[in-house]
Amino acid sequence: MTKTAIFTGSFDPFTIGHQTVVERALLLFDKVIVGIGFNMNKKYLFSTEERVKNISQLFENQPKVFVKTYNCITVDFAKENGADYIIRSVRSAQDFEYEQNMANINKHLSGIETILFFAEQKFAHISSSMVRELIAFGKEVDDFLPKIN
Repeated sequence: MTKTAIFTGSFDPFTIGHQTVVERALLLFDKVIVGIGFNMNKKYLFSTEERVKNISQLFENQPKVFVKTYNCITVDFAKENGADYIIRSVRSAQDFEYEQNMANINKHLSGIETILFFAEQKFAHISSSMVRELIAFGKEVDDFLPKIN
């Protein structure tokens, strides 16, 4: 039986921490869908098209990774795509509490389990918001972003 997981976020931008979560998820799942969500409360640095293009290029040689956009709640996106699991990543205790609450709500609404991946220690300090701020101040961010061929 094929197992599908979704990994959702705004991914503005998609960091090396996000990349490692997808790579680790590929060890467990037959299909991983990277879902780029829209949050009306966020101001984005990169367009949706840019984010889709960058993530798609990063995983272009990985036939088990699919990149899609969505504009609904995560559990509806999961159901629409036949996902068995929701993947989330955790960098800190604060992240854990937030993700635990979301996992409980998602499970209640849909019955879909959430699997948490803890950030690798060497990437735990990296966040998309931190990278966006560095970019805004003209700082170099290559160490925080995946290398796209």
